[in-house]
Amino acid sequence: MLPALRHINCWIFDLDNCLYPASTNLFELIDIRMGQYIGRLLGVDRAEARRVQKGYFHEHGTTLAGLMKTHGADPHEFLDFVHDIELAQITADPEVVAAIELLPGRKFVFTNGSEQYASRVLEKLGLANAFDGMHDIHAMEYVPKPNPISYAALCDRHGINPKTALFAEDMARNLKPAKALGMTTVWIDNGSEQASDNDDLSFIDYRSSDINLWLKDILGKA
Repeated sequence: MLPALRHINCWIFDLDNCLYPASTNLFELIDIRMGQYIGRLLGVDRAEARRVQKGYFHEHGTTLAGLMKTHGADPHEFLDFVHDIELAQITADPEVVAAIELLPGRKFVFTNGSEQYASRVLEKLGLANAFDGMHDIHAMEYVPKPNPISYAALCDRHGINPKTALFAEDMARNLKPAKALGMTTVWIDNGSEQASDNDDLSFIDYRSSDINLWLKDILGKA
C-alpha cells in the first residue's frame, strides 16, 4: 500500500464507468432508455427528448432530478424503466476483484443509480460480496451527486469519517464535494467525462485512466 494511503480505512467507489471500463458503453443503453421515457412522458420526438435529458443532467445533477422537479416524474417508475437493460457487455475482471478484496477497511458503492440496478451490475462484475454497503439514489432521497447533501448523508448513514475515506469516481465534478469534506479523491479519467484545460482540478488527489491500473499501483502490484 502506498504510504500516503495508509490512513485510509474506508474505500468508496462510484459504479458506472468506474468499476468497469467506460469503453463497454453500458451507459449508452441507459441513455437510450432515458430518451424513450422522456419522449413518452412529454410527448416529444427523439431529438427534443435528448435535449431535455442532457439539459436536466447538467442543471440538476441527474436527468431524474430534473424530471421530478419539472414534471413530477415518479422516481421508481423512471429508474425501473431506464435500468431495464441487458448487461451482456460487462464481465468480471479477476484482477479488480482480487485488488478490491485486498483493500484494508470497509468498502462502499456510492451511485446515482438504484440499488437494484447496482446489485445486478456488481453480480456481473464478480463483486456482489465485495462491499459493506451501498448509498443509492433512493437513500439520497433523490438529491444526487454532486450535491454536498448526499455526501454528508452517506457519511452519517454509514458512520464514515471523511478524513480517513477515499472516493473513486469517473466524473471529476463529483469529486469536489468529497474533497471539501476531507476525503482523498481519485478521478478515473477514462473518457466518460472530459475536463477542459481551464478546469481547476486541484481537488483531485489521484488520476488514472483505469481502476485496475490504479489499484495495482497503490497496492504495489504493478
